[in-house]
Amino acid sequence: MHGEGQAIGGRSMESMTGRLLVATPALKDPNFDRTVVLLVAHEAGGALGVVLNRATEVAVSDVLGEWGALARDPAVLFEGGPVQPESAICLARMRTPVRRLKGFHPISGSIGTVDLSADPDRLREGVSGIRVFAGYAGWSPGQLEAEISGGSWFVLDALPGDAFVERPDDLWPMVLRRQGGIMSAVAHFPADVALN
Repeated sequence: MHGEGQAIGGRSMESMTGRLLVATPALKDPNFDRTVVLLVAHEAGGALGVVLNRATEVAVSDVLGEWGALARDPAVLFEGGPVQPESAICLARMRTPVRRLKGFHPISGSIGTVDLSADPDRLREGVSGIRVFAGYAGWSPGQLEAEISGGSWFVLDALPGDAFVERPDDLWPMVLRRQGGIMSAVAHFPADVALN
């Protein structure tokens, strides 16, 4: 196991925390077909992210009570990934100006995670919205880098609103289209075409 900041495979690793992984049409794993994943952590010990575009029918308020009042539309739980689906990760977007908030752990800019054992009322003034994910996507050391170099993922910059879009089903083509050029053409790739 590598220590943080050490070289991996002979070169130093640049953290991708806060960036988006956008599934390419070549990615065959049904868990990640046409997904957009926000990397919550990426370090020498591996990577962890949540799938932003897999909404469920379960209301946040049905599972987490008062947290539902902070959830952005659609105010439902999301399938964050296949690892530990019984666990929950809560993303939050801070209001500006950003100030330190107890229980808020920044990822990138105004986006971070929130401790669900905290009192939601104490966060209400500082947070403009939350999204709750059941489970997450995880990669062991070097696994994500191998998947990226193998053509499974595009690594793209995230916009602050990506994790909180009102129409999560539209996120995959939306992120690809805004890249322009050939990348925007991928957004129109038919879902039912098999790549060899």
